[in-house]
Amino acid sequence: MGLAEKSCVPCRGGVSPLAEEEARRYLEETPGWTLAGGASMIERRFRFKEFASAMEFARRVGELAEREDHHPDIAFGWGYCTVSFQTHKIHGLHENDFIMAAKVNALAGEGSG
Repeated sequence: MGLAEKSCVPCRGGVSPLAEEEARRYLEETPGWTLAGGASMIERRFRFKEFASAMEFARRVGELAEREDHHPDIAFGWGYCTVSFQTHKIHGLHENDFIMAAKVNALAGEGSG
């Protein structure tokens, strides 16, 4: 099963964040995403032709996040929308972050690898 077909599982803390090497393996399944924050988060900048498209994409990502109960940081403006994921309870990365990245790629009309 690909990441985009999985669902996020609640993370209540008490687990270790992914090591950088393991996070890099997940990146192979989430094209366009990069490690950031000392490998404690992932992010991707999506490009659009105008503000309205970026705003609509941000809204759709927000709706997806609500359904999955795993919420990103989203910044958008004219021609761009940047999405960042981190599992705040563990101050690092969890499989859920990569599941969401794959789902966001699918929203953008891209496969997950």
